[in-house]
Amino acid sequence: MAVKIRLTRRGSKKKPFYRVVVADSRSPRDGRIIEEIGHYNPISEPKEISICDEKAVKWLSNGAKPTDTVAKLFKENGILDKFEESKKLKFILGGEIIG
Repeated sequence: MAVKIRLTRRGSKKKPFYRVVVADSRSPRDGRIIEEIGHYNPISEPKEISICDEKAVKWLSNGAKPTDTVAKLFKENGILDKFEESKKLKFILGGEIIG
């Protein structure tokens, strides 16, 4: 199963609100999800972004591919940096991350 981390649209007309979710890449945008890992509100000033770092890094390490927009949000919040650090640490330790 190809898994993506992407946005699902919520809210009303002209007032979007997005949830950051993990879903099968073949399912529709607002269809069935595997897990919700955060939310994003582009309308509020400043933009409200809340993403669970641990869940995001877990799914990235399991092979989930973020969409372009989600990758941009991850980069702004430093989640991609945490993922790269965990990959380096896992490589150095030769297996599971301890602690």
